[in-house]
Amino acid sequence: MEKDYLLAKWLNNEITNEELEQLKASPEYASYIKIAEATSQLKTPNFKKEANFKAIQDKKEAKQTKVVALNPLKTVLKIAAVFAVLFMGYLYINNLDTQITTEIAQKQKFLLPDDSQVVLNANSSIKYNKKSWNKNRELSLDGEAYFKVTKGQKFSINTKQGVVTVHGTQFNVFSRNHQFYVNCYEGLVSVTLNDSIIMLPAGEFLKVENGSVLAHNISSDNAPSWINNESSFENATLQSVIKELEIQYPIKVTTKNIDLNQRFSGSFSHKDLNLALTLICDPLNLSFDIDEAKNVTLYAKENP
Repeated sequence: MEKDYLLAKWLNNEITNEELEQLKASPEYASYIKIAEATSQLKTPNFKKEANFKAIQDKKEAKQTKVVALNPLKTVLKIAAVFAVLFMGYLYINNLDTQITTEIAQKQKFLLPDDSQVVLNANSSIKYNKKSWNKNRELSLDGEAYFKVTKGQKFSINTKQGVVTVHGTQFNVFSRNHQFYVNCYEGLVSVTLNDSIIMLPAGEFLKVENGSVLAHNISSDNAPSWINNESSFENATLQSVIKELEIQYPIKVTTKNIDLNQRFSGSFSHKDLNLALTLICDPLNLSFDIDEAKNVTLYAKENP
């Protein structure tokens, strides 16, 4: 403690000669001298009291919440931009086509914007535009549909094979792959096929396959049988009958050594698969098997 006390007095230039002699007698005195000489070369930096205080105050103010002045014009432009995007989105959605589609073994009945009635058969699709409907009663059909059209301006059904045009009537249109059938039950329809127009009054039907007219005959039907859950055929190929069966039932049909071009006239029910297969197979002398996965195999009956 005494050495520390003498060292402190020496550093402050308060030591007496007698005390200095005591300190010099200490073995640490030589080290004290070296430290004192080295530190005497160091310079204390100038401390700018006012400038440093101002810098500290500026940093504190910067941390406080800033109040940003709003630009009224920019705000109005941003709001206008949002409304413009919403308006364009509304126009886009409003101009989209309406599409109604049925799945396998599903039928759907609905009204068009002019209250015309449509029954859409299984695995079929209709597309039209609601916004332009009052000016242009036009739709696209892929599959089969039965129409009861309200009176008014021209009503057109576009298909891949041809166009059916009416002015208020009841009729059925079938359009799948290369087959195109039109049956008029009431009023008058015109069918545009390639470069020709065929008129169909009530009680007549038109059958077209691969672009060629196969039949233009009288029909005694009052409505298509499929809307009453029954598919009917007149001199149809077995292949087309099987395709219709796969539309009305969720099944896959395979055949073994059968002529798919042989002709079938008759009908089958949409409510009972076993009954439907029996009604198809018996007239053609065929047999069928159904596995657990509802896969159907058709094959010729063995001769007795």
